[in-house]
Amino acid sequence: MARAGLTTERVTIAGAELADEVGLEQVTMSQVARRLGVKDASLYTHVRSLEDLRGRIALLAADEKTIRIAEATVGRAGKDALVAFASTWREYAHTHPGRYMATQTPIQIDPELAKTAPGPRRAVELTYGMLRGYGLAEPDLTDAVRLLRSTFHGFVALEAAGSFGHERSPQHSWDRTLDALHTLLENWPTSAEGDS
Repeated sequence: MARAGLTTERVTIAGAELADEVGLEQVTMSQVARRLGVKDASLYTHVRSLEDLRGRIALLAADEKTIRIAEATVGRAGKDALVAFASTWREYAHTHPGRYMATQTPIQIDPELAKTAPGPRRAVELTYGMLRGYGLAEPDLTDAVRLLRSTFHGFVALEAAGSFGHERSPQHSWDRTLDALHTLLENWPTSAEGDS
């Protein structure tokens, strides 16, 4: 039985929920149609393809994650901001694993749609803003952003894969990782002259 009021947003949310349940790569248009109680063909009025749906899931997730990070870090600076930022990132990855993977996977997104989506742009602004609190400027800002993204994503990806088999709690390792990142950011080595 078809559900009334099918929209692009409803299709995207259904795809995102499914991605969290079964993994982004396992989502199919048929599964989304079944979830919404419609025929497959009905979806193509609202999304062009599976790749388009994945792009929309990525943009939805970027918006959600960014809003949560912004709320967690407002009025904070230094280590307090870093911990709030990183912990919110990790919590989002745990709570919404499929959506999170959409934000970390190269996906073809309609350039017109991407232009109007605030999430990715705001995510960059939040990250750079938090790092400016450590007194960093370019090119060090870009290097530090890459370090943080690599560290956060690497940790949550290994954690999700069950790769932390040691008896020490991953939370203890996470806390020490953030301590180490804070120390590094406070003592960031100066770029060589002419480095760009």
